[in-house]
Amino acid sequence: MKKLIKTASFILLYALTYCLLASTADAQPSQAAEAIQDPAKTRQIADQFLRAQAASLPGEVSVTIGPLDPHLQLAACDVPEAFLPLGSRAWGKTSVGVRCKLPMPWTVYIPATVHVMSDYIITKSPLSQGKIIGQNDIAKQRGDLAALPAGTLTDPAQAIGHTAAISLSSGMPLRQSALRNQQAVQQGQTVRLVSIGPGFSISVEAKAMTAGNEGQMVQAKTPLGQIVNGIAKLGGVVEVAY
Repeated sequence: MKKLIKTASFILLYALTYCLLASTADAQPSQAAEAIQDPAKTRQIADQFLRAQAASLPGEVSVTIGPLDPHLQLAACDVPEAFLPLGSRAWGKTSVGVRCKLPMPWTVYIPATVHVMSDYIITKSPLSQGKIIGQNDIAKQRGDLAALPAGTLTDPAQAIGHTAAISLSSGMPLRQSALRNQQAVQQGQTVRLVSIGPGFSISVEAKAMTAGNEGQMVQAKTPLGQIVNGIAKLGGVVEVAY
């Protein structure tokens, strides 16, 4: 009888152990599924990052995030972080990275396209080198800034009054690099030194010792013979920092 009871107890223990193992095995797929990073969430993080990067650009921004590899299974991340890979830019055809530090480190790169539709400035007629650009020399055109050369101007005020640094044909997007500031001060010219500070403003005549375009640093000599440095402004003005 004791042997029979012992055998029955062993069978019961084996059955309970088998049930426990089976229950654990059934639970593992569910737990693993919960531990996988949601691909849609990863793409959403990349989308939000690129929109924030393009927020300062003029125009209407649209972002298209490419798909993730469907076979990719990333561990669920506490705080995923998006970033621009080295050499990538935040517009046009680009790539955005999303990385995780905890609980398991991983990094994934997602292809993306960012369009920025805006008005930009083009040459209305051919411009010769050295020509001072006026209102009638330029026009507005609408397009995708991401597809245009870097530095393309979007505001007429960025071009009017500036000088063409190179000859430009009609209909070309006008870039900052194609312009130079108008000469504001000539060497030997009588200029007005202006210094403005809290509660005061000083203005005296001086002689320009060097020439300079608007915004460049020039030197001027005061009536007392003192040499000062200042920023050249249109109208023969040299602004001296207080």
